[in-house]
Amino acid sequence: MTAAPARITAKQRLGDRLFSGGALTAGALILVVLAGVAIFLVAQSLPAFVMDPADIKGSPDSFWHYVGPLVFGTVWAAALALLIAVPIALGISLFISHYAPRRLAQGLGYTIDLLAAVPSVVFGLWGARVLAPSIQPFYAWLVDNLGWFPLFAPPVSGTGRTILTVAIVLAVMILPIITALCREVFLQTPKLHEEAALALGATRWEMIRIAVLPFGRPGIISAVMLGLGRALGETMAVAMVLSPAAVISFVLTGPQNPTTIPANIALNYPEAHGGYVNVLIATGLILFVITFAVNSVARWAVARRKDFSGAN
Repeated sequence: MTAAPARITAKQRLGDRLFSGGALTAGALILVVLAGVAIFLVAQSLPAFVMDPADIKGSPDSFWHYVGPLVFGTVWAAALALLIAVPIALGISLFISHYAPRRLAQGLGYTIDLLAAVPSVVFGLWGARVLAPSIQPFYAWLVDNLGWFPLFAPPVSGTGRTILTVAIVLAVMILPIITALCREVFLQTPKLHEEAALALGATRWEMIRIAVLPFGRPGIISAVMLGLGRALGETMAVAMVLSPAAVISFVLTGPQNPTTIPANIALNYPEAHGGYVNVLIATGLILFVITFAVNSVARWAVARRKDFSGAN
């Protein structure tokens, strides 16, 4: 009677050891791959920092003058995309989790999730062939009526391929990521918290504001940072939609727009040779550093709120 439990315990321990070893190997492999990518980028980028600026496309005064507009365009486009996508994603998530009937919530959730499966090149085609021509008259109206505001200063783009169009495309692309994560976080809110708020006389919105949103704040930050990472690294959609120029400009509707680091690499790498290849890799290193910094800030922000999230 005692042999069978002993064998079961031995099998369980073997399984635990295998799972633990597999998890440790997977985690170590991720670190090794990340370190390998970082070493490659650093090693291949070093010649770009000391080469003659005349060998760089556009002949800037220095490498930093070349990469400056690219960094600005990358951050500016991603920030605009978040500004558009985050309020919409939060609204959809709250509607699905706390307002919509069950059948409607399931259908809407599946529809939003399907957007994540659409390839970026399809979004690029939609942005370049459909959205840009359709929204150009609206840009013209903005410039005519709000041209005194710096973001809509004239002249207006005749094609509609502006940084604002790119931001709209990126917002649509990151919307399912933020929505799906926020929806799951909101659904994890303890029912006792919600019922206690309602029992104290709170309306549904007040209950969401004092119980759901504080509980889900770390998850919201994580979802937003994941969306930001997607927006920072997006290549094809930006390359297909934007009409780029080596400028730093906050104008949203003008004909000259800053491009992004991924789009610049995709457009110039096929014809790059010699030291210019190292320059493009160096811009990739800078994007790597920006992404790493964003993730570090996100983890710090989440860690500050973990004691109040209820997740632990």
